[in-house]
Amino acid sequence: MMNMPIFPQSTLLIVDDVPANLRVLVSYLKNFNFKVRVAQDGVDALEQVNLAPPDLILLDVMMPRLNGLEVCRRLKSCPETKEIPVIFMSALDDTFDKIAGFEAGSVDYITKPFQHEEVLARITTHLTIKNLQTEVKQQNALLEQRVQERTKELEETRLHIIRSLGRAAEYRDNETGMHVVRISKYVGVLAEALQVDPIQRELMINAAPMHDVGKIGIPDHILLKRGRLSPDEWEIMRTHTNIGEKILSGNNSELLQAAALLARTHHEKWDGNGYPEGIKGEEIPLISRIVSICDVFDALLSRRPYKEPWTPQATIEYIKEESDKHFDPKIVKIFEEKLPELLSIHEQYCD
Repeated sequence: MMNMPIFPQSTLLIVDDVPANLRVLVSYLKNFNFKVRVAQDGVDALEQVNLAPPDLILLDVMMPRLNGLEVCRRLKSCPETKEIPVIFMSALDDTFDKIAGFEAGSVDYITKPFQHEEVLARITTHLTIKNLQTEVKQQNALLEQRVQERTKELEETRLHIIRSLGRAAEYRDNETGMHVVRISKYVGVLAEALQVDPIQRELMINAAPMHDVGKIGIPDHILLKRGRLSPDEWEIMRTHTNIGEKILSGNNSELLQAAALLARTHHEKWDGNGYPEGIKGEEIPLISRIVSICDVFDALLSRRPYKEPWTPQATIEYIKEESDKHFDPKIVKIFEEKLPELLSIHEQYCD
């Protein structure tokens, strides 16, 4: 007989309706420092497992009130107990009986009468397997956590680079670069009020700073000109939508794809008189319809090389006048409802 503990902290539950069988097995297994509990029928066994799950169960098949097969099925149907290994012990030695035991969810089947050493060997084997499976799950969980942490770190880095790119473009004609910060805040408010799905809303917020990234390609003498642009200069200025799309295209990132679409279409108008394609209504992506009104709102309220800031009242009157022309009327209505919050953002993140 082995005289060293194998799994000194493991708890075994022995279920048998014959007291003599329980006494013999308990006496033997305690020599190996197992924590041994007993139950004399299936109902008692389930109650004990629910109170304190053991590490392994030795389960008789033929018992009163609830037989071992049904006990095993119930254990395996419950998420909290399905991982507990069950070893059947039975005088039923027909192949059909053994198959029934395995189909019920057992990991092993010992035929009575058995040798104590055989029982110990089977217990040792299945506790070893269980411990190894637990270690694998823990390692997998740790690896998954590390992957998630690394993915989050990479995503945060990518967002930082993207935001920096948007602000770099904005610095061309706004020395603080706060315009794109405010645009993201406005977009978040309006998208939430429009009940945009939270994942898509976050995508819009993160893509919004890149709507004017194409300004990087516009010459300073046009971008920073004080006063009205000539027709030729205006044609060059309009190309910032195509330039922005080219800068942001060619990547399978959902965020960059949304940003590229936004860069191209944020100057389209509800009535079809925008550019570069002249699309209209709901043909214009929702993100562009939202950013469009936010962009105009912020530009009118802000000082630019070519203009003084408008008053809030004049700004909102202009936006209302452009409803169903420049802007989606549904978004204009939401915009009016959220005006106090939008003005607060403009004041909080001023240049």
